[in-house]
Amino acid sequence: MKPSPHLRPSIAWALLYMRVSAAVLLLVVHGLPKVLNWHAELGLIEDPLHLGAALTLSFAVFAEVLCPLLIILGLYARLACLPVLAVLLVSVVLVHPEWSLAEGQFAWLMIILFGGLAIAGPGSLSVDRLRRVVPSTAMEVRE
Repeated sequence: MKPSPHLRPSIAWALLYMRVSAAVLLLVVHGLPKVLNWHAELGLIEDPLHLGAALTLSFAVFAEVLCPLLIILGLYARLACLPVLAVLLVSVVLVHPEWSLAEGQFAWLMIILFGGLAIAGPGSLSVDRLRRVVPSTAMEVRE
């Protein structure tokens, strides 16, 4: 079923809102504190996959700083959701298996949000969309 033309702008704005708010929340609550307190975090980070604290923290920073920035821009947003989902799932399943649903609700909600973005994509208000539009427009002008 094709959405009505009036629904399309609201979907684009809803995806932008969801994408930016979820990514900013992840960046501010988890990513930036890890970067700003790197040395302290090295001693605190759980290492359930036994990769070493530095590699585990590096991957967490990648997933919680670089990926949210890409998601905010809507640049490779679907791909950028995958490391975020991986870190969240490792946290819920391996690091905190004792958490009840209520205790882990923040992580589960983030999994729902980033999973939804991975499925839906960033929407039309994104750099990904601009990258698709510009080349085809340029081709039409040359022809």
